[in-house]
Amino acid sequence: MKYLVAGLGNIGKEYNHTRHNIGFEILDALASASNIVFEDRRYGFVSEYKYKGRTFILLRPTTYVNLSGRAVNYWLKKEDIPLSNLLVICDDLALPFGTVRLKSRGSDGGHNGLRNINEVLGTDGYARLRFGIGDNFHKGYQVDYVLGKWSREEEKELPFLVEESITVIRNFGTIGVDRAMNLCNTRKKEIPENPKATPKVKVPGAMKAPGKGKESEKGNFTEKDITPSGGGKSALSGDPALPDSGGQSTSGASGVQNGNV
Repeated sequence: MKYLVAGLGNIGKEYNHTRHNIGFEILDALASASNIVFEDRRYGFVSEYKYKGRTFILLRPTTYVNLSGRAVNYWLKKEDIPLSNLLVICDDLALPFGTVRLKSRGSDGGHNGLRNINEVLGTDGYARLRFGIGDNFHKGYQVDYVLGKWSREEEKELPFLVEESITVIRNFGTIGVDRAMNLCNTRKKEIPENPKATPKVKVPGAMKAPGKGKESEKGNFTEKDITPSGGGKSALSGDPALPDSGGQSTSGASGVQNGNV
């Protein structure tokens, strides 16, 4: 059985280890722990992870978050993977930090990456792992917060939460989405006093050279396609300050998402 696991994030060293790139970080940790590497392929960095007779195609799209649907759609078709075996990993402002939630389907919740995937696939009927980043920012500073680095306190808990997310990925493939949801969404948060250090990850510059043929082609999106900082609008979604800031917004301290920034 084959599965596609897409971890969302923005490419570029300046976005490494930021809240919005948690999808990349989780897949990097899984690859590092499993002694596998990513290859530069079409629309993303790709690796193959085998676990208990299942094959997981790990995808880190290079299209920026806003256009994740193109990469996801391409690799679903290329690997002939059914929609029921797709898992997308993304950050979520509406969930407090320390919360990891698995859903079998649902709306985009204001997340630009999920919105684009829904549009390209024509459905929201796929599983997603939502990693809570909280909404601890002042009004007008959402972009800085989402594209910012983790705080010192968050850093202490992050390794445990990343490891938990990896367990959810494995459960998704081995026991099915329903049982995996039950285990993930009902667990009691227990952060170890001295969580192990975050595994060192292989950044794109250290990955294998592109593969042969057309599959080595990247998506045709570059830095110039998306405004990197304030003062501009995305031609794709109208959202400000991209590489994508998530498109998620909150109302005060309530943590309720209201769509685009």
